[in-house]
Amino acid sequence: MYVDSDVGTQMVAWRHQLHQFPETGFNEHRTAGFVAQALELMGLEVHRGIGGTGLVASLAVGDGKGVIGLRADMDALAMTETAEGRPHISRNTGCMHGCGHDGHMAMLLGAAQTLARSRDFSGTVRFIFQPAEEHGRGASAMIQDGLFERFPVDEIYGAHNIPGMPAGHIATRAGGIMASEDNFTIRIQGRGGHAARPHMAVDPLVVAAQIILALQTIVGRSVDPADSAVVSCTEIHSDGIRNAIPTHVEIKGDTRSYSPQVQALLERRMRDICSGIALAHGASCEVEYTHEFVPTVNWPQCTPVAIRAAQAVVGADKVEGDTAPMMISEDFGAFLQVVPGAFVFIGNGATDSPGGVPLHNARYDFNDAILPVGARYFAELVRQRLPVGP
Repeated sequence: MYVDSDVGTQMVAWRHQLHQFPETGFNEHRTAGFVAQALELMGLEVHRGIGGTGLVASLAVGDGKGVIGLRADMDALAMTETAEGRPHISRNTGCMHGCGHDGHMAMLLGAAQTLARSRDFSGTVRFIFQPAEEHGRGASAMIQDGLFERFPVDEIYGAHNIPGMPAGHIATRAGGIMASEDNFTIRIQGRGGHAARPHMAVDPLVVAAQIILALQTIVGRSVDPADSAVVSCTEIHSDGIRNAIPTHVEIKGDTRSYSPQVQALLERRMRDICSGIALAHGASCEVEYTHEFVPTVNWPQCTPVAIRAAQAVVGADKVEGDTAPMMISEDFGAFLQVVPGAFVFIGNGATDSPGGVPLHNARYDFNDAILPVGARYFAELVRQRLPVGP
């Protein structure tokens, strides 16, 4: 199945328009309206306001009973794009599509346009446009709003561009492909005082420094080497000044893992380490630990489906069916806890080539050259899973 040249041109236009007007999670009002209008012009039935700003468009052809869900995320990042001279640079200050969701939407719109024209399948396709992926809230919001009760699917498929992978290559694997993400905030209370008289204080910065170092031993000494995990401290704040020892210090960060057992272990050891070190110094601390993203775990019966569709689109030599899992997180995993499905990575461009700028970088841009690859992949999934019967 091919993407007509006019659809390819239209996808670029869609993508650039979406890129210029990015919106953060649950604020995708203009974005959702733009996508809905495009789908309605194709003749699809569109339902808006699902899980906030999410929407679902359905396309039924023939008398097939199967239903396939295809998903794209819509939200952007709260960061400023620094790509002077880029014609389609963000016009919304402090907001940019730094993760390629503009491209994901354009690919799914392209697949919808292709399938609406070809109608070479029998069954129903649900085009699911999800809000608020970046903070792991959108998939759950749609599910809680009755997504799968109102728009049932037999299987669901998604994709994400990956800089550093050659453009147009596709990779996936059965089982865990992306990690969970848990966030933590550690609040340490000591006793402030004059920087020249530290013996009169209980320095929470010293406690914080020892905690930050000790947390790195969790992965090295508490997690089974056969399991994967990451503990990262990413922020530290205090109420001190240059010549005053603070009373309060706050450490923030996140952890990544692939199983509930490792998630529980990370949280338990973090609490033990923090309380023990604080106690040893005469300070106190509390740990706030929240679960943001569940792991994305591909269903074993759906992964071969994704691989076959990818091979049909780009050739077997450009498909990796047992790729190494990544420690990034994606809330597509919440969908896979409810219905079978699979997720793939689509190469956005190797390092030092177009599309090779990392995700979440202020100069990142989705590679327009892979738009037809994604659209064809989604359309091929439908053609293979909802074939026209004899």
